[in-house]
Amino acid sequence: MKGVNKNEVQHLLFVCVENSCRSQLAEAMARRSLPAGFEVHSAGSQPSGLINPRAVEVMAELGYDLAMHQSKALTEVPDIEYAAVITMGCGDNCPWVRGRVREDWGLPDPKGLPLEEFRRLRDIIATRVSDLFERLHNN
Repeated sequence: MKGVNKNEVQHLLFVCVENSCRSQLAEAMARRSLPAGFEVHSAGSQPSGLINPRAVEVMAELGYDLAMHQSKALTEVPDIEYAAVITMGCGDNCPWVRGRVREDWGLPDPKGLPLEEFRRLRDIIATRVSDLFERLHNN
């Protein structure tokens, strides 16, 4: 991960279309274990204005109140070059945002999935967020 300066605050951005589920779960997982020197944001290319109730439910199981989050547009997050921009599989619906590291995690939209599938997606996102912090910290 070239270009990441460990001496500055590293901003991370998680993006999905509605900013109601996948990117919100990623932001929440990052906030649960946020190392010093990191700030985390999430946004959507077409925000719904709501947080998916199933996302709120699966995070509450871990003691995190996702209901305190807001679904927001990309225009509502800082206009900066991010240390990492992570898209959630939204393809062409996610516009270009400046990031030294860019990844698409290709995660399916869980809207309408059973609770167990939401839990599985939450756990996948948790693992990927942890891995991302590790890679950014060690490079």
